[in-house]
Amino acid sequence: MNETVEIGMGRTARRTYGLDDIGIVPSRRTRSSSKVSTSWQIDAYRFEIPLITAACDAVVSPAVATQVGKLGGLGVIDGEGLWARHANPQKVIDGIVALGPDAEATDVLAKLQAAYAEPVSIDLLTEAIGTLRNGGSTVAVRLSPQNAATLAPKAIAAGVEMLIIQGTIVSAEHVQDDGEALNLKSFIADLDVPVIVGGATNYQTATHLMRTGAAGVIVGTGSGSHATTSEVLGISVPMATAIADAAAARRSYLDETGGRYVHVIAAGDLHTSADIAKAIACGADAVMLGEPLTEAKEAPAGGWFWPTTAAHPILPRGFAGPCGFADVPLEQLLLGPAVSADGTSNLFGALRRAMAKSGYSDLKEFQKVGLTVRG
Repeated sequence: MNETVEIGMGRTARRTYGLDDIGIVPSRRTRSSSKVSTSWQIDAYRFEIPLITAACDAVVSPAVATQVGKLGGLGVIDGEGLWARHANPQKVIDGIVALGPDAEATDVLAKLQAAYAEPVSIDLLTEAIGTLRNGGSTVAVRLSPQNAATLAPKAIAAGVEMLIIQGTIVSAEHVQDDGEALNLKSFIADLDVPVIVGGATNYQTATHLMRTGAAGVIVGTGSGSHATTSEVLGISVPMATAIADAAAARRSYLDETGGRYVHVIAAGDLHTSADIAKAIACGADAVMLGEPLTEAKEAPAGGWFWPTTAAHPILPRGFAGPCGFADVPLEQLLLGPAVSADGTSNLFGALRRAMAKSGYSDLKEFQKVGLTVRG
């Protein structure tokens, strides 16, 4: 039963919860963490850790995406990012970072917008996809709903094995500037690769996206310390509630289709290993990380971060700036050992330990763990 509160005469709002509002409650026997599996499988692709990287140029290059794949996760590059726009994207990134943390926000924004104003080059995108393909990891690329119809066939022809169609909010039918609609159901049906779509914010949107034939649904807007969607648009997603809603939609859709399982990917307000564990506990199958990866030595922007929405030419919804220290090897950041006790390293080793302490041996079982709401 949804809990609603009256916010004024004749106007009610639903009470919701973020990940900070909940806690995991172990209630079964404990087990050795060596007996716990964090693997998951989407379509024909199996991964050893439930990680999908956010397609952010500041933290994911084709080389980093390849390494993430070798470490057991899914690395995603931005098909409309700097690697698809510039012959030397690292030089462009270095130029942004060189402005320094004390630079005027307007100067950083102008530099960022100029970098993303260059048109997407199919040749450069094909080259980046080729780097991923030659690295031996699953090839995954993110495209926006606005450009998916144009770019997806060319990206798939270049070797993409999994397509992520992601925007701040994505619906099953996206109406373009020319009035034409991108119908995701028919679009996905015509593709030969599994598609993950999002972001969804509630049960209804998640259900609609599942009915498009997507293999996975992203929940959340990718919110974090460098995203300003809530400040600019007033849209905020309480992640604990949103993930639980999407998990409920998944159960209903499973019954509706007689057994078709759609994966739920949590994307937003994920800062520590505890957040990852709680997202899985709420019903997510995997998490999409961006800002936490700024701690990795291999991050292209050396600890700086900006979301894909930060460079929007008309309405930026984020900013570029320092976020992490970029001093932990990626493998150690993901798999340990931890370099501190604050939950910012050994992210998936900590998930394994949380599962073990709660007595669960795999991710789907851990989705049943007890939860509390903090007063």
